[in-house]
Amino acid sequence: MAERTSTGLLTMMLEPTPAVAMTLPAEVREKLAELELELSEGDITQKGYEKKRGKLLAPYIPQIQGVDPSLQIDNRIQASSQAVLQGSKHNKSRAANTRDERFRSDLHTEAVQAALAKYKERKMPMPSKRRSVLVQSSVEACTPPDTSSASEDEGSLRRQGRLATSTPYQGHGHPAVEHWFNRVIQGSSTSSSASSTSSHPGGRSVTTTNTTAHAALNANAAATALADLMAHTQLDNHSAPPDVTGLSERSPLHAERPQVASVRGISRGYNHHTSVMETADGVPVNSRVSSKIQQLLNTLKRPKRPPLREFFVDDFEELLDVQQADPNQPKPEGQQMSTLEGEPLGVVNKWPPSLPAALQRWGTTQPKSPCLTALDNAGKPVYTLTYGKLWTRSQKLAYTLLNKLSTRNEPLLMPGDRVALVFPNNDPVMFMVAFYGCLLAELVPVPIEVPLTRKDAGSQQIGFLLGSCGVTLALTTDACQKGLPKAQTGEVATFKGWPRLLWFVTDGKHVVKPPKDWHPPVREASNDIAYIEYKTSKEGSTMGITVSHSAMLAHCHALTQACGYTEAETITNVLDFKREAGLWHGVLTSVMNRMHVISIPYSLMKVNPLSWIQKVHTYKARVAVVKSRDMHWSLLAQRDQRDISLSSLRMLIVADGANPWSISSCDAFLNVFQARGLRPEVICPCASSSEAMTVAIRRPPEMGVPPPGKAVLSMGGLSHSVIRVDTEEKLSVLTVQDVGQVMPGALVCVVRVEGTPYLCQTDEVGEICVSSGSTGVAYYGLPGMTKNVFETIPVTSSGLPISDRPFTRTSLLGFVGPDSLVFVVGKMDGLMVVSGRRHNADDVVATALAVEPMKFVYRGRIAVFSVSVLHDERIVVVAEQRPDASEEDSFQWMSRVLQAIDSIHQVGVYCLALVPANTLPKAPLGGIHISETKQRFLEGALHPCNVLMCPHTCVTNLPKPRQKQPEVGPASMIVGNLVAGKRIAQACGRDVAQLEDNDQFLYIQDVLQWRAQATPDHPLFLVLNAKGTVASTASCLQLHKRAERVAAALMGRLNTGDHVALVYPPGIDLIATFYGCLYAGCVPVTVRPPHPQNLATTLPTVKMIVEVSKSVCILTTQAIMKLLKSKEAAAAVDIKSWPMVLDTDDLPRKKSPQMYKPPTPEMLAYLDFSVSTTGILAGVKMSHAATSALCRSIKLQCELYPSRQIAICLDPYCGLGFALWCLCSVYSGHQSILVPPLELESNASLWLAAVSQYKVRVTFCSYSVMEMCTKGLGSQTEALRLRNVNLSCVRTCMVVAEERPRIALTQSFSKIFKDLGLSPRAVSTTFGCRVNVAICLQGTAGPDPTTVYVDMRALRHDRVRLVERGSPHSLPLMESGKILPGVKVIIANTETKGPLGDSHLGEIWVSSPHNATGYYTVYGEEALHADHFNTKLSFGDTQTVWARTGYLGFLRRTELTDASGERHDALYVVGSLDETLELRGMRYHPIDIETSVIRSHKSIAECAVFTWTNLLVVVVELEGSEQEALDLVALVTNVVLEEHYLIVGVVVVVDPGVIPINSRGEKQRMHLRDGFLADQLDPIYVAYNM
Repeated sequence: MAERTSTGLLTMMLEPTPAVAMTLPAEVREKLAELELELSEGDITQKGYEKKRGKLLAPYIPQIQGVDPSLQIDNRIQASSQAVLQGSKHNKSRAANTRDERFRSDLHTEAVQAALAKYKERKMPMPSKRRSVLVQSSVEACTPPDTSSASEDEGSLRRQGRLATSTPYQGHGHPAVEHWFNRVIQGSSTSSSASSTSSHPGGRSVTTTNTTAHAALNANAAATALADLMAHTQLDNHSAPPDVTGLSERSPLHAERPQVASVRGISRGYNHHTSVMETADGVPVNSRVSSKIQQLLNTLKRPKRPPLREFFVDDFEELLDVQQADPNQPKPEGQQMSTLEGEPLGVVNKWPPSLPAALQRWGTTQPKSPCLTALDNAGKPVYTLTYGKLWTRSQKLAYTLLNKLSTRNEPLLMPGDRVALVFPNNDPVMFMVAFYGCLLAELVPVPIEVPLTRKDAGSQQIGFLLGSCGVTLALTTDACQKGLPKAQTGEVATFKGWPRLLWFVTDGKHVVKPPKDWHPPVREASNDIAYIEYKTSKEGSTMGITVSHSAMLAHCHALTQACGYTEAETITNVLDFKREAGLWHGVLTSVMNRMHVISIPYSLMKVNPLSWIQKVHTYKARVAVVKSRDMHWSLLAQRDQRDISLSSLRMLIVADGANPWSISSCDAFLNVFQARGLRPEVICPCASSSEAMTVAIRRPPEMGVPPPGKAVLSMGGLSHSVIRVDTEEKLSVLTVQDVGQVMPGALVCVVRVEGTPYLCQTDEVGEICVSSGSTGVAYYGLPGMTKNVFETIPVTSSGLPISDRPFTRTSLLGFVGPDSLVFVVGKMDGLMVVSGRRHNADDVVATALAVEPMKFVYRGRIAVFSVSVLHDERIVVVAEQRPDASEEDSFQWMSRVLQAIDSIHQVGVYCLALVPANTLPKAPLGGIHISETKQRFLEGALHPCNVLMCPHTCVTNLPKPRQKQPEVGPASMIVGNLVAGKRIAQACGRDVAQLEDNDQFLYIQDVLQWRAQATPDHPLFLVLNAKGTVASTASCLQLHKRAERVAAALMGRLNTGDHVALVYPPGIDLIATFYGCLYAGCVPVTVRPPHPQNLATTLPTVKMIVEVSKSVCILTTQAIMKLLKSKEAAAAVDIKSWPMVLDTDDLPRKKSPQMYKPPTPEMLAYLDFSVSTTGILAGVKMSHAATSALCRSIKLQCELYPSRQIAICLDPYCGLGFALWCLCSVYSGHQSILVPPLELESNASLWLAAVSQYKVRVTFCSYSVMEMCTKGLGSQTEALRLRNVNLSCVRTCMVVAEERPRIALTQSFSKIFKDLGLSPRAVSTTFGCRVNVAICLQGTAGPDPTTVYVDMRALRHDRVRLVERGSPHSLPLMESGKILPGVKVIIANTETKGPLGDSHLGEIWVSSPHNATGYYTVYGEEALHADHFNTKLSFGDTQTVWARTGYLGFLRRTELTDASGERHDALYVVGSLDETLELRGMRYHPIDIETSVIRSHKSIAECAVFTWTNLLVVVVELEGSEQEALDLVALVTNVVLEEHYLIVGVVVVVDPGVIPINSRGEKQRMHLRDGFLADQLDPIYVAYNM
């Protein structure tokens, strides 16, 4: 049994380990092997397997566990040395082949285990996943992989039994998936004992150590696995895994998420964590998320590989590291190689002049002799095709194709036309007839796969190939034609990307017998095309390789000579007969030599992997052609079948002998089957490629060739393309076997892979090139690629061509070893060049599989490829996970794979993804379609169930963090700007000129009284309801009367100067009570009323404003008053502490005794409260003077007169929205049509319909309103036009905002409603902030708003560099409207407070008569923010008093002129200073990162980013199925790296609507951050990038 270990399948739990197995009787071992096969093939569920296995092992388990571990180790070592002795007895014939311990091919497994043992116990935070995702992924795909579509129905039967097993700990009262998230990622498989101390103070340490684990540390892999088995058994005795987190458990997950549509992320009120932990900043945080992040930080603190030195300039000062060659790296030292010549092609007298001639000869002289035996799925021979039959049937088909297919009396086909051959893998007979039929008709066969569905992996590419070859006819069998997908007409459906094909069935009844006088032309082999073989490139494109008649003949000749084929030999072919070795040996060379082929279909191999061995035995076959996979499968399946003998084999051709894994399959196969007559020397690996056909093959022993060679090469050397036979490092080595000698008649050399094809040195790895008459000729229809590949001229180091013959590149990477043996170490397709070092995908796969191969992933269902991110290749590993693997197990396996690859290949894995079983795209005959998998990964369509990204370890070429320069003083800044000819960035609106009739009033309430007398019936306000009808109106007099009533009610109860909270829905009441307060001398504070369906989150805000503003009274409606005092309200706030509440619904019609006159205009008029995006509640004080000045500025800018009408769709509670809604109409006398934004939720077209109906020229809205219209009405513009909605009247439509203009939204709004007459020039934005609610506003006159493109990278350094539209890294910024009259703006340095030049990004400072006078805060913290309202420049104009807006922006002088004839200065707002992220010394604006992220996948609905302890956290809302959640992790990480040079630390995927948004439609990132850290987001998935 010692030999079993070399299969590299040491599994910890599934298989009794070899050491255990030795103590088991033979029949038990046999039954276990059968079970193992059933499981790996999917014929039995995991549960059934465990049950049966448990029964078998029950009698033996106790005694095994009682064995002293040390004895087992000795036992293993003795056993393996016996194996070596036994082996040497058989090996007399090849003395060199003694199985020295160093060459054992399970070396890799041991290397991996040892590498893992080096890693100390590391904690990595495990991703957290919502339950539903988990169950879904494990239940959905439980058909084991590698099954054809036929087994899907079986899969559905198995599904019911799966739920119980998919979540192993459901019974333990631990519904939280990550109850064990902190479980140590064990350093190696030898110690699965969890010993750890939690990562923060107060944690308790739970240690369970296991003596066997330590005893086994340096033991061999078999003992390793046993110790592991025992360690696991021990852990599994606990009813639940030990809690090593030091954090309390989560209470059971809430089964249903509270459905709160309009709460946007205020605490959902549960937080069950008691332990407190400190973050890196020393901030105590109360949560589990934080401890995970802490772990992540701890893993990231470990030193990375040394940083790389030199930089390259990325067209600007953003420097990216360039990989600098390591001076100590190995360099080739050998001589320049010389070309290698194969032995000359022997001359044979009777050799037929062409392949059809050979067929004619055998068909007429030996018609009874068997040519091909086909088997059914039970392994029974169905039909034997004789040479006579093949000859006659091929003639019939040839005649039919040439003469009986016609269109309009023209023959359909002419000699030389291409014809597709679509034959299933289990029908070699029909294929062979069709192939030779085409050759006889001088047509060119193009064999392709049977398209099973319209969406087969790579099927579209095959279609392109058929199209480019001009194929119009497809040959197929009757059965196959019936199975193809059909269109409604009953004809075969046209597949995506395929040309229109005529399908012709080649079964007997459709072909006709040729007349007696018709004979097919049998000519000598020429250079015309004989057939086209398809090949898929690394990128997934499909090429057709043309093979001429002469090359086909020469290749048969060379193979016959190399393999010593003789007439009438029997050969067993397990390979695909349509292409490569299966076609060359099983269809072409076999006919040349009148051989008998036993064709084993893939479907039979899946049912019975031993079938080929049984057929070799039954037919006494001399030769078998297999792949290493077939050998591996038969190993798994071998049940001591004593009656099998392989002694008849003289050659076992291993077609993929060039694959580095093949050696372990060959060795293991030999170990087991040597006892059944298999001689070691008959194993003949070969190397081939579609372009060059067979390159080299190990000759059969009778040819007297040198003994086979093996090489143990250093992986480190190979990564630099240097061959170093490894001596010291036992770990990172690759063991390769030779693939024999060069083919007869061929010249072979090895050339450098990149650039000019220089010959390699003897100790250098390069691409093998072949020059011979038996290679492919060209890629059909691709002359450029053909020249590169089929016509390479290798040159010596001095640049001289080595031969006048062109060479063909084989895409095999290798070297020539001693005895002129060819060694292959990889393929160009699998080559991944990561920071200048080369790695082979196959080697990485082998390492991944050696980490407990059968336990988590299916062998053969693992894909490794590289993707290009940030100027370098990054390695991605994707594997299919067994349905029964638990979350922790998978995560542990993943982290160990990362460690193993890191240790053995010295390269980081960028992304490791596990997908559910059976979901990776399949190649036609098993295996994975790599390019399709890569495509899906990049498109976000892979749907993994587990992902681990490691950008922190892999990405070593980020630009250097920016070093802040020692501050240049403000004075030298100014001097520098003047010298450079840059102007200081400042601008102002036009002067506030002459007074108009109502400008003599200092107080807005005086204006209302004056209007009530002068124009009593002039309508001021008109409020619309959801139906679009007028809900209420107010003329000047009506408003004044209602205000008087309110004042009368207040005067008796309140003192002047008291603060009054107005809690009203948008409407006239709000406006009337506002003026009522002013009449009574009180200070009004407008407050948004609580949402009745959502009191829990909206009422506390109301309460807070009432308290912070020190309001002594609340005015409201009856309905809201009831709500404030209701039972529901009591649950959210303390309702007993409300101040006096008055309802103003039925006030008596009383006039107030006299109006209050404020003593000075500097007196406080009202308070304006709003919540900033960072979640701070700030109230500002507006004086009477500022209020009037604000109204005057807006009146001048928008040219507002009593005859005008404007439409306003804004919230009336704060900022410019409040001013437009409550103040401006009264001041300017125009009529305001008020549309409450809430009404749009039930009628999205309300606002636009009103604008159209009232022919409004000026209208205001918010971004949320614009978004509602864009999303809700985008598809309904036609319907609106029919309702006569016409927007051509609109001159200006302004979006009221306190942020950077959202260009994408305004542009799509303009584009959608252009059809309704909206002028694209009409849409613009405004800008205001807390210190000044209206700084810019487009207005009616003045130039259109301009858009500039700035370099995003310069912006990170606070510099403004204009670029062309569409240039890389460009960011469009739109001017925020025109600066209002009376407003001055300057750009200042945030730190030095000095003025800045035009080309700098700085803080916008504003000076104007309508600035607010200060913050109104509770605890007198005005001092902290005093400089927000009155600050002075440190240099230059040091007199003016400015207010700091807290926004970054810049000014640009444009070419346009404004009304005064001056050149117009445009102000561009970039973003809020509070929101910026300081990362790597640079300043990032969250919106830029978010825009990139939203673009990265169609299912990302919204995104918000924030930082936490220097980690960038990206939260994305997933609009789609939860399956897609994990697709987003890699895409988000990629796009942020590519576009912003930042590494994402945590990716959180949440449901739509989780990212909180305030009333202005701005994201509240700080709320989100708090929710994330307090673990209240209920995320679908959280990925912690390593």
